[in-house]
Amino acid sequence: MVLFQRSYSLNNTLKKYLVPFVKVVLPLVLGFYLLWHFYTAMDAPTKEVFFRAVREADYFWIALSLIIGWASHLVRAYRWKYLLEPMDLRPKFWHRYHALMVGYLVNLIIPRAGEATRAALLYRTDKIPFSKSFGTIIGERVFDLVMLGVIVLLALVMSFDDIITIKDLIAQPTEDGGSSFSWGLLILIIFGFGILTFAILWFKVEKFRFKFKVFFHEVMTGVFSIFKSKNPFAFIFYTLLMWTLYIVFFGICFFAFEETAQFPLGGVLIGFIAGTLGIMFTNGGIGAYPYLVGIVVTFYIGDFFDTREAAEGMGKALGMIIWSSQTLGMIILGLISLALLPRNFKKEKDESLGQTAIEDRI
Repeated sequence: MVLFQRSYSLNNTLKKYLVPFVKVVLPLVLGFYLLWHFYTAMDAPTKEVFFRAVREADYFWIALSLIIGWASHLVRAYRWKYLLEPMDLRPKFWHRYHALMVGYLVNLIIPRAGEATRAALLYRTDKIPFSKSFGTIIGERVFDLVMLGVIVLLALVMSFDDIITIKDLIAQPTEDGGSSFSWGLLILIIFGFGILTFAILWFKVEKFRFKFKVFFHEVMTGVFSIFKSKNPFAFIFYTLLMWTLYIVFFGICFFAFEETAQFPLGGVLIGFIAGTLGIMFTNGGIGAYPYLVGIVVTFYIGDFFDTREAAEGMGKALGMIIWSSQTLGMIILGLISLALLPRNFKKEKDESLGQTAIEDRI
């Protein structure tokens, strides 16, 4: 009995401290390390160009980019209804929008927790079952992955040699003989840790195994809801529109500098892919996003400058401006939605599925 109590206490301690540490602290530490690396890797001439570029950028294009980005969020919130309607779920548009934006805000703090938050908030406003709405969000991610794959294929067709060269630039040694940050090793560590954690829980915790099977079944109902939609072509149209807006609001930022105003479309696509990958690694892409986008921009504008330092300073400045403006915009919109999101239903003991699920996810 004493041994059981100790084991139970140990499990609670691990859940209370270790899980939040892995989900929140580690990505933040990695992000701040990359941000530190982003800055310290620049020498004095590069930093001079970097700060001058940040001061002299044409922020009209950055503001226009934020407006287009906001339009893409409106489209995503509107498109969500086509996944919910087949299950006879019809939450209001602004409820969907506010839940989406608060979810984005949460993702800046806890990576990939925003999806669960989004579903939980829709439960609070419209009594939408958590597992069903979460399933539609997973379904969205499936289509998002398909669209990202299409963009990667376009980039490969348009700029295959450039992609290979940029990949080598990311992995090449630094001038002082050291090695730059190993993205391949990072991906391998994260993937391996995730598989190991899931395997331990699956084989050792029966309650986890049972809850996962039930949850997976309900999630699949949401994932395949698109195939039961009465308007599949409308869903596809808004998906294409949304991703077009994504690329436009990213690419339009290149007009902020004369040196990048004629940036090739293939380069814009590569930069967009690099930034998307950066967001996957750290909280909101902190450190990783400007670092990766900066490398892509530097590669393409190198011929406009007499020195490597000048090109690198300009490239990193644009990467930092795009990331910081997007992040600031997301924070502002998320906080506004958090304030405006209605709470029509009080938590009840027999209707606490949404809250319980979000706590399990986070």
